[in-house]
Amino acid sequence: MILERIEELLKEVSQLSASNAEEIEALRLKYLSKKGEINALMQEFRNVAADQKKTVGMKINELKQTATERINALREQTAVADSGCDDLDLTRTPYPIELGTRHPLTIVRNEIIDIFQRMGFVLADGPEVEDDLHVFTKMNFAADHPARDMQDTFFVEQSATGDVTKNILLRSHTSSVQARVMETQQPPIRVICPGRVYRNEAITARAHCFFHQIEGLYIDKNVSFTDLKQVLLSFARELFGTDTKIRLRPSYFPFTEPSAEMDISCHICGGKGCGFCKHTGWVEILGCGMVDPNVLELCGIDSKVYSGYAFGLGVERITNLKYQVSDLRMFSENDVRFLREFEAAH
Repeated sequence: MILERIEELLKEVSQLSASNAEEIEALRLKYLSKKGEINALMQEFRNVAADQKKTVGMKINELKQTATERINALREQTAVADSGCDDLDLTRTPYPIELGTRHPLTIVRNEIIDIFQRMGFVLADGPEVEDDLHVFTKMNFAADHPARDMQDTFFVEQSATGDVTKNILLRSHTSSVQARVMETQQPPIRVICPGRVYRNEAITARAHCFFHQIEGLYIDKNVSFTDLKQVLLSFARELFGTDTKIRLRPSYFPFTEPSAEMDISCHICGGKGCGFCKHTGWVEILGCGMVDPNVLELCGIDSKVYSGYAFGLGVERITNLKYQVSDLRMFSENDVRFLREFEAAH
């Protein structure tokens, strides 16, 4: 009886058919599941006479293999039918969606970060919505300091008690990240702080209400202005070419003393003078200086033991110098025609 049943099932499974995944799953449950036909035969196999066990066992294995192969074949047929290959247009381009490109600001930002990381600087980050304490107060801006007027700030929330250190604002420079690093780390500190900043300025071809900065900070024992000059010279020559010259002009920043602005020799005219450098042969690219001892003390670092330097540059400014983009607004208008011009830049 069991051999006859096996033969019947062999004929059934060899002729199985299905048109979709649901029907195939139903066949699998009928024949191969724990409650299926083949498992029922395995239960009945226990009662088979000893002299027939070998023959019956081989037949059951043959049935199971045949059922498995047939169901797998049905799965493959259904998968091909569901793939929509019959509707495939072989005349279409293999890449119907154009690949995007990196934004020019991202290209330059990554290049600058790479240069300083190879000098030993590590990345540091902080919030864009900040408090006055970290943006101004710990950067040596007193509550009534006229230097606060240098930056027209976007305030999110102003303290009801008049305590300016509790005002909430959009950071106007990434120096706030330096303050947070100095609060939580002891020297030696060597970080760069890239990020977006905000200032309440009229949007023109030369200015915007938001832009991107990268600031650097190095604090250790016996750090000098010579160390700062050498790092900036190496950076300028790495970014603009080995023939690049630099000059440092005295300037003022509340958080550095002495302070300077750094110019590079115009890489367009080679320092001979052109319209881009206003015929001076020099182009200003960043501000820098030695960290004011007051800043170190406000952030919990002993200024009698440690000294340091800091610098900051605008990514848009450097991108303009490298690619001669005349209008800053192009960086934020998402015009794909403009962005396609930088396909070969990365």
